[in-house]
Amino acid sequence: EEAAGGGGLRRGAGERDEEAVAERGPGAAYHMFVLMEDLLDKLKLLSYEEEVLRRHNMRPLSRHYFALPTNPGEQFFMFCTLAAWLITKAGHPFEQPQEYDDPNAVISNVLSELRSF
Repeated sequence: EEAAGGGGLRRGAGERDEEAVAERGPGAAYHMFVLMEDLLDKLKLLSYEEEVLRRHNMRPLSRHYFALPTNPGEQFFMFCTLAAWLITKAGHPFEQPQEYDDPNAVISNVLSELRSF
């Protein structure tokens, strides 16, 4: 931790995070929500509703699904499902991960496949 200006007080991680957001501007705290909305628009353009949701009997993503940690296990599985679908859509056959697969192995496989691009 850093010592705060000459008084010997220590700052916690939360205070440093708040200062970093303040330095980037007032909208920085909402940037993740904008990114998620853009992601959802792009997924819709690629027909994810028909090609992913119906095929796997999943619910549509909310506008802020990945912006807020609500159910990390479910969100991770949705991320892996979307990643596998996008990799396959890009022309590289990729096996759909199962819900109870080892998360480290799944991420390793996704990253390995992406590096091969």
